[in-house]
Amino acid sequence: MTTPQPSEQTPLVERSRFASFPLIVLLVAHGLSLVGNAVTVIVVPLYVLELTGSVAATGVAGAFATVPMIIGGALGGVLVDRFGFRRAAVVADIASGVTVLAIPVLALTSGMPFGLLLLLVFLSGLLDTPGRTAKEALVPDFAHDAGIVLTRATAASSAISRSATLLGAAGASILLVSIGALNSLFVDAITFAISALLIGVVLPRARASDAVSSEVSGPASMWAQFLDGIGYVAKTPIIRSVVALVVVTNLIDAAGFLVLFPVYSRSVTPDGSFLGLIMGCFAGGALAGALLFAQFGHRLPRRALLVGGFLIAGPVPYLAILAELPPVAVLTAMLTAGLAAGSLNPLLSATLYEIVPRAIRARVLGTLTTGVTAGMPLGSLLAGTTVEVWGLTPVLIGAVVVYVIAAVTPLFGKSWLALKEA
Repeated sequence: MTTPQPSEQTPLVERSRFASFPLIVLLVAHGLSLVGNAVTVIVVPLYVLELTGSVAATGVAGAFATVPMIIGGALGGVLVDRFGFRRAAVVADIASGVTVLAIPVLALTSGMPFGLLLLLVFLSGLLDTPGRTAKEALVPDFAHDAGIVLTRATAASSAISRSATLLGAAGASILLVSIGALNSLFVDAITFAISALLIGVVLPRARASDAVSSEVSGPASMWAQFLDGIGYVAKTPIIRSVVALVVVTNLIDAAGFLVLFPVYSRSVTPDGSFLGLIMGCFAGGALAGALLFAQFGHRLPRRALLVGGFLIAGPVPYLAILAELPPVAVLTAMLTAGLAAGSLNPLLSATLYEIVPRAIRARVLGTLTTGVTAGMPLGSLLAGTTVEVWGLTPVLIGAVVVYVIAAVTPLFGKSWLALKEA
């Protein structure tokens, strides 16, 4: 049985003026932990480069930071369902904060061997993914309690995520200049601590969770619950279609942001600093897109919005580069792509929340995280190899063709008919 969600077609029941307070607390806590993640992503590679002087070692540290997302997605989702969304979110934030804090503490006291640093980076990523899953799984409950339509709640969550990434990147730059890489990680640990405090102490219990608190959450063993999440994804056509679509688009996006855009940026500015402008324009556009979706998304046809969003978000920047447009025009294309991409995550999240039963919500979300991120390392590897052999232009053309084919798949097949329309 699924938790009832407020109808998007009928007026919502009158709620207290403070009904949205728990949802705001949740989103603020989620945003703080994401700020911490953004700081970690920027500071740790720079510290590794400073510590080892090796670009290869920095790449190894990057792998140790990303692989846990794949592992922690599915298995972490099972743990979240077993121990509860709220408790899992608090434990994950505390654990992530401790592992991040251990890096500067050990480095400034007993020293930091490279192997130990890799272990801490791995553990931080492994523990963080279930925490993010737990917070996302709480969104529908508090949206229901507040009488907020689900598309607006997921759009708000996406907007917080985009804002946190921008704030974390800017904050990391300031911290690096003012206090250095190691000391920046102390600030990072504080964000996780505040997030844990907000969720563990300030955040009240969601009333919507009471309706399902007595549900049997599935098989008793952890392995069986893990398979239960995979089985639900495998037997639900619309979710299978979403995973297949996002695996392909994420693979190309990883190729673009990790290889293709950096290579192009080196042709614009010798030091590649143009990449920062590309990232900033895309992130800013995505934030605006999420905010617009929060206002108007529940009124728009979802399938058309999904197809249009992917067609603009993916191919447009590559086409701008292929056309050899001026750098300003390429930045405009990135801003436009981000604007289109801003609606995609909240749209897909709302669809999944409406379908997946609460009792297995976290393990299904965890399975999806593992599925949609599994192709990202492959995308980066393929892009690096093919650009080395064929050059940038043929690979950009291939990326456009594959992205367009993937983007239009929701127009075909019966499974996409389950995508609820406004």
